[in-house]
Amino acid sequence: MKKKEIEYFMEIAYKEALKAEKYGEVPVGSLIVCKETKQIISKSYNQTEKLNDPTAHAEILAIRKACKKTNDWRLDSKFVIFTTLEPCKKCLEVIKDARIREVFYGAKNLSTKKNIKSPRSKNLKIKKISDQLKSFFKKIR
Repeated sequence: MKKKEIEYFMEIAYKEALKAEKYGEVPVGSLIVCKETKQIISKSYNQTEKLNDPTAHAEILAIRKACKKTNDWRLDSKFVIFTTLEPCKKCLEVIKDARIREVFYGAKNLSTKKNIKSPRSKNLKIKKISDQLKSFFKKIR
């Protein structure tokens, strides 16, 4: 992508971040762009407070909209994401899961979230659940 195109799309992401700030959200805006057509597929802003949803980050909401619009959860190399803030770990995992291979961001994320502890987890090793998953993946592969 050319520098002018990147600047243009980042300006739109910034306008989305202004919406988030207006509603008292962390000011982050994101958009998904088709690399071939340079068309904006979706855009969004942080809405965790508004929706009472810890997953309602701008990147995740933009990805959800893009997947709905394209009728596919695999956004692959055809799409790129622009976001005003470097994606957090959660958003980065969703970006990877959506198979987006290119991210442009406007500012480094300095949040480390050191005070948040990971929940305890334990594998209960339930055989019928394990068997179900093995059977499912055996059928589709």
